[in-house]
Amino acid sequence: MDWSNVTAEDLVEALREVDWSSPPRPLSEFFSRFTVPRSYAKWNSRLKCNLYYYRTNYFIMIVFILGIGFLRRPHAIVAALMTALSIALLNDSFAATFSEKVTRTVRQFSPHLAAKMRAPLAPVIRGRPSVKRAIHICGRPRWVFVLLFSTVSFFLWIVSCGILMVLLAFAIGLLAAVIHASFRTPNLKARLNTFREEFRAVWRNYSEL
Repeated sequence: MDWSNVTAEDLVEALREVDWSSPPRPLSEFFSRFTVPRSYAKWNSRLKCNLYYYRTNYFIMIVFILGIGFLRRPHAIVAALMTALSIALLNDSFAATFSEKVTRTVRQFSPHLAAKMRAPLAPVIRGRPSVKRAIHICGRPRWVFVLLFSTVSFFLWIVSCGILMVLLAFAIGLLAAVIHASFRTPNLKARLNTFREEFRAVWRNYSEL
């Protein structure tokens, strides 16, 4: 895959749809080899490739940096977790996995309530869905939970008086991710993983036809 032709919008869309349930890359691989890119085109391609391939590592690193900044503020730690959860729910795969696990947990205590938490069925015309199926969480539209967690985290940030601190910690986390992605040399495994993700995306689009 030629990452130099991938725009920022394409990268954001790919990160939104890609599966985030995979475990993070090992630290031995994450801190394996670093080189300086030879040109702006090489740096641009490397940055996008690493941001996509090490996405879980960068997400954990940013959350960890946010947690360090609020060790003495428990409300801020909860606010950081709620903010991370609301952002993670924007990813289709994470939202579906989160909804499934919550529904399974509720089913153990109340099967009747779990049945009501199923996502509504999309209308089917001639054996095909008439519209693209929207993402639901526990039977409700995704935006309801994103808005709920975002609102709760916002009030927790106000109570903890840590808005400036979270902005600083978040900026440090983003800077660390960009620096790592800029100098980490893409390995063969990253390229093979990219081709595999492309095949899955093409197959998913084909199956929806």
